[in-house]
Amino acid sequence: MRAVVQRVSHAKVSVNGEISGQIGAGLLVLVGVGRDDREADALYLAEKTAALRIFEDDAGKMNRSVQEAGGKVLVVSQFTLYGDVRKGKRPSFDDAAPPELARRLYDLFVEHIRSTGLRCETGRFQETMKVELVNEGPVTILLDSSKAF
Repeated sequence: MRAVVQRVSHAKVSVNGEISGQIGAGLLVLVGVGRDDREADALYLAEKTAALRIFEDDAGKMNRSVQEAGGKVLVVSQFTLYGDVRKGKRPSFDDAAPPELARRLYDLFVEHIRSTGLRCETGRFQETMKVELVNEGPVTILLDSSKAF
């Protein structure tokens, strides 16, 4: 699984003009599921996301997690994180999981984030969404459960 984690002052996602999820300060997490991913990947990525120390402490050093900072999480599914453009200009999504597996692991990721006590909002799986955010810092971290980066 892959995630793009962004520290935000606020973010929201809407579908057909209706807000699906909205947060103030916290993390916007774009999550993509690969075809070879398993439950362990979702759990690893959720734990890593919840524990990321990318919020500033009193000394101005990035040393606090989203929970320690009193933030919230907005999770949006994004299969395009598995787009491969190494051959040509049109992305291939062969490495993305089929929808059934992707939904199951996306839901598990969200459930695990919530199990840590964090408030977690979501987009809508397999819908065309509009995502709005203000990246604070800017701070953007890439995560991959296979530890490719």
